[in-house]
Amino acid sequence: MLQITDRIQIEDWEITEQFIRASGPGGQNVNKVSSAVELRFEAERSPNLPAPVKTRLRKLAGRRWTKEGAVVLQVDETRSQARNREIARERLAELIRKALEKPRRRIPTKPTLGSKRRRLEGKKARGEVKALRGKVDPD
Repeated sequence: MLQITDRIQIEDWEITEQFIRASGPGGQNVNKVSSAVELRFEAERSPNLPAPVKTRLRKLAGRRWTKEGAVVLQVDETRSQARNREIARERLAELIRKALEKPRRRIPTKPTLGSKRRRLEGKKARGEVKALRGKVDPD
């Protein structure tokens, strides 16, 4: 079981881990040991996450979200399989914690009178500069 907050925990059946061969440094070890981990969390079917959290999680996960509604994380940072597994679980927990936070509603503001005036004065000055670029009469 993966503890996210004091009220939300992820059951073991919701997470599947598959170990694959890692790329990158490691010498001969990288060719014979499957140290990278691919963690798959079935978020859409999870009874522990409320619907708004699932929608925010989908947005945060981006391309890590599959068509079936699962979050897939791949970790091959270390040569240790156990450490990669821990990192993947920590990242999943952090992603879910971010999805738990409700975004603050933006209150649209109006431009001040001074900023409107400055913008118009700048446009007028720019127009005058451009007007002086006309052809010169040879007279």
